[in-house]
Amino acid sequence: MNELLLILSVVFLYGLLLLWFKLFGKIGVYCFTVFATLLANIEVLILVNAFGIEMTLGNVLFATTFIATDILSETESKEAAKKSVNIGILTSISFMLLTSSWLLYTPSASDWAMPSITKIFSSTPRVILSSLTVYAIVQRLDVWLYHKIWDYTEKKTGSRKKFLWLRNNLATITSQLVNSILYNVFAFYGTFPNNTLVIIIISTFAIAIVTSLLDTPVVYIARNIAPKDSNQNIELK
Repeated sequence: MNELLLILSVVFLYGLLLLWFKLFGKIGVYCFTVFATLLANIEVLILVNAFGIEMTLGNVLFATTFIATDILSETESKEAAKKSVNIGILTSISFMLLTSSWLLYTPSASDWAMPSITKIFSSTPRVILSSLTVYAIVQRLDVWLYHKIWDYTEKKTGSRKKFLWLRNNLATITSQLVNSILYNVFAFYGTFPNNTLVIIIISTFAIAIVTSLLDTPVVYIARNIAPKDSNQNIELK
């Protein structure tokens, strides 16, 4: 059942990102970045077994933030992709501060939610700080590497449109490798046994490879359905 749910979540979230981009252009991608960042910071607390390995949830949601920056790089500009990264960082900071403030309240005698809220969000500051630090590193790495590969292939072929699959996969997989190691060590070292942590790192990167390969058609579709005022990056640069 977990396997089916993960597959369906990939289809749903990739489709949702394309829908938001089609309807609202780059603003839709920015909004989706906020949506994915918020939910990934909560979902990552859940540990499940799927495809024969133990993994945290949130991997698919986090992967969509890489697709978001790749779509913006491809159809808008490097600056638009960087803005998406900054939006994700500010979202995490705001989320951490607000959820931490909830724990300072003294609940009433009839309250039933605070014990669950406390159990969930008392651990989120470390998770979000880890996520925030690693997110800032790997997303900027992804944008930088994406455009470095793009500039190189353009110089070699004379075409701005060719080798989308190469820049998309190479930039994302490299960034996801760095993310899988840094994030899981920062967020979960000492929380899980070391052997479990290693398994989580391996499973996280394995999922990242799959989601990276699957997101390439999404970026191609996004380039084809981009609003008419987009594609400046492809045609003019």
